[in-house]
Amino acid sequence: MSDGTPSPTPLAADPATGTDVAVPPDVAPDPSARPRRPFWAHLDAPFTAGLLLTLGGLAALLLGIAISNIATVLIYIALAAFASLGVDPVLKRLERRNVKRAWAIVIVFFGLAVVGIGVLALIVPTLIHQITAFVTGIPSTIANFENSDFYAWLEGYFGEGLTLLVDEAQKFLTSPATIAAVSGGLLRVGVGVATAISGGLIVIVLTLYFVASLPAIKESLIRFAPARNRPKVGRMTDEITDSIGSYLMGMVLLAFFNSIVAFFLHLFLQLPYPLLMAVLAFLITIIPLVGPVLYWIFASVLAVFTSPVAALIFAIAYLVYIQIEAYVITPKVMSKAIAIPGALVVIGALIGGTLLGLLGALIAVPVTASILLIIKQVFIPKQDAKL
Repeated sequence: MSDGTPSPTPLAADPATGTDVAVPPDVAPDPSARPRRPFWAHLDAPFTAGLLLTLGGLAALLLGIAISNIATVLIYIALAAFASLGVDPVLKRLERRNVKRAWAIVIVFFGLAVVGIGVLALIVPTLIHQITAFVTGIPSTIANFENSDFYAWLEGYFGEGLTLLVDEAQKFLTSPATIAAVSGGLLRVGVGVATAISGGLIVIVLTLYFVASLPAIKESLIRFAPARNRPKVGRMTDEITDSIGSYLMGMVLLAFFNSIVAFFLHLFLQLPYPLLMAVLAFLITIIPLVGPVLYWIFASVLAVFTSPVAALIFAIAYLVYIQIEAYVITPKVMSKAIAIPGALVVIGALIGGTLLGLLGALIAVPVTASILLIIKQVFIPKQDAKL
């Protein structure tokens, strides 16, 4: 019980004078309070340490297995997210013309559906015919190559070894075992095409949902930032998403230009399979930076088996187009995208392609540009403020 007398003021030794001085009650240490032990202090017991490490390892293993099992779903989500960002600039352009976003989505997706169905109806039958003709025409292609002046020059330079090599290649390509292997491969290709179609439908549905709710998604993500930083984060988010959308639309447009050029070059030079090569040009040149060069090498080498002169003309003409695209078309198409150094484009495309294939090569460049933007607007200003 308290007798009414005030409690004595706690004293503490003053290091400067060596005398005891009064310590305010609000900062006086509580002798009954026990210091909290850090987490790693419990690791001094072998059983506890082993149990915690085992549980952590099992949790990491289960997490890795779960991620590997849903890797395809994650790829679908990433592809749909980037596709929605690619469509968003078109929707914003329609919204600026007083078209509501819902109607803009209907117009854009209806237009894409009409174009997609038309392209498939035009290309698929011809593509199947040309692929069949290409496979069945391999012996005649080799025979025409052997009768050409270019082959005679090669034979005179390399001797009989070239003839033996071509004969072995023809036997290999026309043997029943190779045909059976190709048939099995075509069956696997058919299964892959069916899987790609179902995956494409899933991506289209997810893209539709993402496009419809993109403003709400951006607003929800911005709310994770502190209130004082939300305006800046919002501006950066809009800049990043707009630049990614412009980049993706630009890549599709550039790939379309490449396919048109490839089609007309094959048509005018009377090279075989112009439609098939145009489709391959679109699929290959959509890869950033290195795609046009890869297609140039592939198509030029393939054209040699038809006509060396036509192959040389094709190689020169397509190389000229690559230069025009690099210095004239690309700056105009990519004017609204984030500019990044060419070395980082190559590095990003190589890393993304190694990790995720074509999807990784496509998204690597905008991801790299976004990281550069964040570094320029967040990290560098903080470093500049430090004196």
